[in-house]
Amino acid sequence: MTELTRIATVGAGRMGRGIALSCAIAGVESVLIDLKPRAADDFGRLEAQAHADIERDLGFLARIGLLPRDRVPVLTATVRVLPAALAANALSACDLIFEGVPETADAKRAALSWIGEAAPADTIVASTTSTMGVNELAEMISRPERFLNAHWLNPAHLMPLVEISVGSRTDPDVTKRTRAALTSLGKVPVTCSASPGYIVPRIQALAMNEAARLVEEGVASAEDVDTAVRAGFGLRFAVLGLLEFIDWGGNDILYYASGHLSRTIDADRFRPPAIIERNMLSGRNGVREGKGFYDYSDVDMDAHRAQRLERFVQLIAHLGLLPEGLTQAE
Repeated sequence: MTELTRIATVGAGRMGRGIALSCAIAGVESVLIDLKPRAADDFGRLEAQAHADIERDLGFLARIGLLPRDRVPVLTATVRVLPAALAANALSACDLIFEGVPETADAKRAALSWIGEAAPADTIVASTTSTMGVNELAEMISRPERFLNAHWLNPAHLMPLVEISVGSRTDPDVTKRTRAALTSLGKVPVTCSASPGYIVPRIQALAMNEAARLVEEGVASAEDVDTAVRAGFGLRFAVLGLLEFIDWGGNDILYYASGHLSRTIDADRFRPPAIIERNMLSGRNGVREGKGFYDYSDVDMDAHRAQRLERFVQLIAHLGLLPEGLTQAE
């Protein structure tokens, strides 16, 4: 995909405004399209509120030194808010259209049908849905080969990650162009298959439910569970990710720890997946064996370890959690 010209979001709610804000920060024009029939004064209030929300969030970024203050009104002006009746011309110049209407089949069907009629046939269309499958939604739009899901995390303008879910009929070039477009907005795209829950929601649902169980079972208070996550659990995964962390700690360690938890707490909840047992039996236990989820055979592990640990220390220092006796150089 060449340099982005304009992006549209169909749906002017929180997600649509977050995407528009991301575009504004990246210097890309965007259009927020409201499909709901409204009287002129009602639409005027919606338009004013959308611009006020975007200006407020840009103002916050300026206050903490991430934007020049005089850029706030300039960037806000790059976002247009249009009713559906006036949006057809704007869509013709869009490189990419996001659908961001409420999470109901009727709302999605109406929005995707409207996009299919109003947008050029070669424009990429991506749903921001967090719950509905890409193949299900692809049936609701013309030319499903130009369609995929793109799940933004909130707050959309600050969270780097966007999860792309590719359908069985999605053209591979569409996936490539979507990744390039998101990268040009400063986002970090990842691709997954048409599976419920994408990547992050599946992992976080398990983690959040387990945190709630700890409180429910009286194992720890809510405050101590959250402190443990902020000062322990979250720090390491922010630097290594989950699978590289397994490699560092040892796949076999996870296998035996999971077995213990499976026997003592819940057999199904903590049973390790088959890939963990296969990796252990085949000698893919991670860094110490030179292979695990990643292949370290050609990696300078001393340099790699130093780079990861430096980032880890920087994160701990940024959060004000360095151990006593350690200070960050001025």
